[in-house]
Amino acid sequence: MIQLESFKVLRKLSVDQLHIEPKKVKARYCVETFSGASSSFELIYSYEHNYFNKKHPADVNLASMMLAQVAFNYGLFFETIEFDGLFDQTDQQFIRDMTENTSREILTNKLLIKNEFLKSPFDTLQPEKREKYTQANLVFTNTLFADLKLEKGDAHTDLNKYAILSSGGKDSLLTYGIIKEIGEPYPVFINEAGRHWFTAVNAHRFFKETEPNTEKPWCNSDRLFSWMLRHFPFIKENFASIRADIYPIRLWTVAVFLFGVLPVARKKGIGNILIGDEYDTSVKGNLSGISHYNGLYDQSKYFDNALTRYFLKKGWNIYQYSILRSLSELLIMKTLIKRYPVLQQQQVSCHAAHEVDGRMHPCGKCEKCRRIVGMVKALDENPERCGYSVEQIAQGLQTLAAKSIKQIGSDAAHLYHLMLEKGLIERNEFTQKAAKPHPEIMKLRFDAERSNLEDMPHHIRQPLFEILRHYADGATQRIDTKWTDVTLDDAFINTPKYKFDEQK
Repeated sequence: MIQLESFKVLRKLSVDQLHIEPKKVKARYCVETFSGASSSFELIYSYEHNYFNKKHPADVNLASMMLAQVAFNYGLFFETIEFDGLFDQTDQQFIRDMTENTSREILTNKLLIKNEFLKSPFDTLQPEKREKYTQANLVFTNTLFADLKLEKGDAHTDLNKYAILSSGGKDSLLTYGIIKEIGEPYPVFINEAGRHWFTAVNAHRFFKETEPNTEKPWCNSDRLFSWMLRHFPFIKENFASIRADIYPIRLWTVAVFLFGVLPVARKKGIGNILIGDEYDTSVKGNLSGISHYNGLYDQSKYFDNALTRYFLKKGWNIYQYSILRSLSELLIMKTLIKRYPVLQQQQVSCHAAHEVDGRMHPCGKCEKCRRIVGMVKALDENPERCGYSVEQIAQGLQTLAAKSIKQIGSDAAHLYHLMLEKGLIERNEFTQKAAKPHPEIMKLRFDAERSNLEDMPHHIRQPLFEILRHYADGATQRIDTKWTDVTLDDAFINTPKYKFDEQK
């Protein structure tokens, strides 16, 4: 009988041998089996400019935290995980908390659901509520930097500066466009080793020519994730050839890139880190009494708040949040395409992008592609502007008439309603059932959970909503179970207290 203990298949994971250069940091990930065999892989971050000094405790501490992030995914599978570096108590508690959270997320959203990457009988695990899910004992050592003394900082940061975790997607493009109008943007593209970088190529080339604050660190985390999978006997050996919309195991991914942004933010005194997440990424779920975040924790407001708390405890005075939490995916698309059409031309929202004549193009076949095609057409715009061919557009609309899309129910229903009303898709049994008007989708939505103004600093609210109000059909607030229209005036925007004000 398969139990959670059945997944504890390796003796030890060591993150050690940290090496720090002005433009590069790296560490060894060493896996030891119960039989005594071992193998290792180097995780690397490299930069275009000097950001590290190995004699500065703060730089060594940041490098230690950056290089530890990938390991948070493996708390279920090892007997021991050892972190060798310069960590204070705040760091150690953060690592324990986030590893435990990730263990619970992986259990509920990878091991207890249908996952085509799992071998039999590991796909027969049954839910069991526990006080703790991480099975590894987390150990902290400091063999290389014992002579360095780390003290809590009190950094001076500029709240007019915004580091933007950037890609070629619509969310980060819109975030950049808005911040370019109201502040000083620093788009940071993490060049991940692997095909995921293809989605960012068009946007990065454009920004490199037009935005002097553009940065492109490089990281090989994608190769490390794949290397690690080969050590797990519960993962199918042909995992690399299985086409799926999910990763086999990992769910702590955004933070690997986010921590790659921190050297830029810390050295340049940037007070805000922005992640492009919309209304539907903060979701709570429950599986047989086990609470979780639907596998979206690192895209949720809860993640932003946890990172902000960590940054403030460290004395870094950096605030992390999304300026798009009140927008649906369709409203994001509308605002980007109407206000920033040149930026929208750089959009590649596809993880199977390919090169054509030196420019990246979407595959036109995946769920994400047909969703983008449907939204752009529903807005009376042309998907050819961001790389789709006439044939791909027609095929995308045809497939939408037969297959569902990955949006929360109200958002998907309203998109199908618009597509039917405009005659973009066939009216059949599926589309009739899928379509239902939800006018709140095109409004700025506020509620206590997914889009709470208390999660957003005051300094960004007024200029942000002055822009967004021109593209939304008003504003609405969820009171009890109903949406109630509200006036987006100064009192409404500024009255809620920012939850981190008292921690400054």
